Amino acid sequence: MSRPPFLTLPACARAYRLATSRGGFAVHEARPSGTPRGTALLVPGFTGSKEDFIALLEPLAAAGYRAVAVDGRGQHETEGPRGTTGAYEQTELARDVHAQAVALGGDVHLLGHSLGGLIARAAVLADASPYRSLTLMGSGPAAISAPQQARTRMLIDALGALDMDAVWQEMRRLDGKATEVAESAPTEPVDPGLGAFLYRRWMATTPEQLMTTGAQLIAEPDRTAELAAVPLPKHVVSGVRDYAWPVPTIDAMAKELSAARTVIDGAEHSPNAERPAATAGALARFWDLS
Repeated sequence: MSRPPFLTLPACARAYRLATSRGGFAVHEARPSGTPRGTALLVPGFTGSKEDFIALLEPLAAAGYRAVAVDGRGQHETEGPRGTTGAYEQTELARDVHAQAVALGGDVHLLGHSLGGLIARAAVLADASPYRSLTLMGSGPAAISAPQQARTRMLIDALGALDMDAVWQEMRRLDGKATEVAESAPTEPVDPGLGAFLYRRWMATTPEQLMTTGAQLIAEPDRTAELAAVPLPKHVVSGVRDYAWPVPTIDAMAKELSAARTVIDGAEHSPNAERPAATAGALARFWDLS
């Protein structure tokens, strides 16, 4: 899972619930001191939340952008229904993203990290009209790598048999290996409260959301050719290595999309959390030209 380097919102940001036609979503929004150059909607990945983008907020605002990071349906502080998987199918999550973009006024620079990239892609393929550009970060063309598929199946099986706390404790017993499922490799926490936050976030996330989206990561088809046909500026961002999708696979996807391509030195699966200043700079440069 992505590990934000700190948890305190910068002075330029606030937390609130974004009202949309599909309900309310917990967000963190940062604004520049002057008129925004544009609005960016940041969609987190599997096991993630809006906090994964917290280190991007201040540098993006300083670059002139309004940045809005969201908890998706069933993630962290956005509630989701229990006892059903239908609410978490990719088409439903893509409709949520569309509603968020419309609520923010449209003409949105859409960014999806990891699973969020697959959801963002689905949203653009369904209706590209609310979006000004699309950035896929740490996200590939189809299903995750075979080793990550195996780990994700283990997690889905555990969630079907145990409660959330028991699954968390089992992941800890396995020395954190299971917490790497489709997200960034573990690093030492920077914020002393990070460990407690990661547990709270895990416990607040709806298990049906995790099981359904985990299945999506395992079975996602390659829709690169469809996306290439959408006349929208595209940007593909990754670290120098990525265990969820091999970097050569990400490179090939970017080429097929005719997308701008950025590799963040010193980063792996979560450049947003691992190298936020360099990542924000790359994003702002792309958006300035879009």
